[in-house]
Amino acid sequence: MTGKSPHPQTSPAPIRKPDSPRRVRLRGILRHRLAWSGASQARIHQLERDRDQLALVIRLNNLLASELEPERLFQAMSDALWQDVRHEFMGLSLLEAGGEFEQVMFLHIPEGRETPSVPIRGPVSGMPTERALRTGQVDVLGPDRIARVAPHVRQHLEAGGIRSMCCVPLLSRGETLGCLSFGSLEEGHFTREETRLLGQIGVQWAIALDNALAYRNLQVLKDRLAEEKLFLQEEVESDFATREIVGRSPALRLVLEQIETVAPSNATVLLLGETGTGKELLARAIQKRSPRRDRPFVKLNCSAIPLGLIESELFGHERGAFTGAIQRKVGRFELAHQGTLFLDEVGDLPLELQPKLLRAIQEREFERLGGTVTQKVDVRIIAATHRSLPAMVQDGRFRQDLFYRLNVFPILVPPLRDRKEDIPALVAFFTQKFARQLDRRIEHIPASAMERLVAWPWPGNIRELQNIIERSVILSQGAELKVPVADLDEPQGLEVPSPPRTLQELEREEIRKALRDCGGVIGGPEGAAARLGVKRTTLTYRMKKLGILREGRD
Repeated sequence: MTGKSPHPQTSPAPIRKPDSPRRVRLRGILRHRLAWSGASQARIHQLERDRDQLALVIRLNNLLASELEPERLFQAMSDALWQDVRHEFMGLSLLEAGGEFEQVMFLHIPEGRETPSVPIRGPVSGMPTERALRTGQVDVLGPDRIARVAPHVRQHLEAGGIRSMCCVPLLSRGETLGCLSFGSLEEGHFTREETRLLGQIGVQWAIALDNALAYRNLQVLKDRLAEEKLFLQEEVESDFATREIVGRSPALRLVLEQIETVAPSNATVLLLGETGTGKELLARAIQKRSPRRDRPFVKLNCSAIPLGLIESELFGHERGAFTGAIQRKVGRFELAHQGTLFLDEVGDLPLELQPKLLRAIQEREFERLGGTVTQKVDVRIIAATHRSLPAMVQDGRFRQDLFYRLNVFPILVPPLRDRKEDIPALVAFFTQKFARQLDRRIEHIPASAMERLVAWPWPGNIRELQNIIERSVILSQGAELKVPVADLDEPQGLEVPSPPRTLQELEREEIRKALRDCGGVIGGPEGAAARLGVKRTTLTYRMKKLGILREGRD
């Protein structure tokens, strides 16, 4: 009986034949294609990265071409770069003083967070950007190098948790303008690929920054020219007492000698004297006799401008610096660049503004209100006041260091009552001036009227005299000047207030009294020198300096 076995028999394993040459060749082709496919994927990924970076460069290039305002351009660029670089902050710094100093101009943090206002300025040495600025190459800093930067910069970086930085120098036309800086919270964040990209962007930004700075300088010059034109028109239309100084009294001659001495220098001049004595006219005389005679003469009355606006008038402001600042304004310091700035009534300058004025005079630099750019100026200062600045210093109303800086060459302008010899000449001058303006012909001034004019103490000085003569010309219908002498009579019970006497005035009065008592004799046992207890040579020197004649008249 035949049948199947309950357990099937296992067939023997097939014998594997050796690969044929064709199979080997096909297998090699397959491995090559697989390897090529992997390389292609990497290549495709790199091409996509290059495409994205090229699109970013083109987008940034469009930004650079469409925006000339540096700050807005900087913020837009930082936002566009953040998607690729993921930086914690982006900063822009510019070189100053021939490359020795660096100032951080803008600082931007992406993602809409508040950007801190960090005014950082100092020598390039010790800054994180030092190596990039010195070598002209992109530089990456890790924690070790960040820990060795200048302390005033390191504290800001450490407070923000910055662990790595990338500094990109900005080179244009063979000159280093400044540096772009990027910071990250991650150590080793800036890869070689990102560094290469930032280097390319730095080339574009340097060109745009150069153009933006040139545009800004042109705008500043345009604004300055417009302000100068308006200011010069005001100066031409303004009513000066005269463009020449009228008078030949010894007191006035002494002032003119001092003006001739100080005018050729650049020294600061402080004109002291009562109101209405012609201090502005003397300031113009100093400027006309100085090497700056062909440059602007800019004036500012510190007592005539509201407290909130005087800083803007002096130093200018940027657009948006305060409510109502809709455009940039050029200040008087910029207008007076290479010329003369006359600060009238400087004693009325607010105490909180005096440190900034001191810095502008001493360092010859300042910032506009609301701005960060340091402006360099070359200005000669002439200040004037009717107040006693030393007394104000003692009362704490005027800074002592500012007083010393202004009091380099003080000139005491005499009041009109101390130069009565000049009154007839001033009366004649103002008479003809107002007669021409009113189309009158006045040929005679009565002697009695002139005597009253000379005898009046003129508490308002030349300004008061000018107003009286203008009123007299208006009242005169014929060839004779009709002076309203009733206006020169003191009302009953009212005394003309006598202004405070200075040391020079008291000294002049004592010397004149001694000379009168001694009949004009200076030397000898009965002379004025012996009576005053000084040497003859000392008295002669003081008389010459105070403009006193031998007979005791000045």
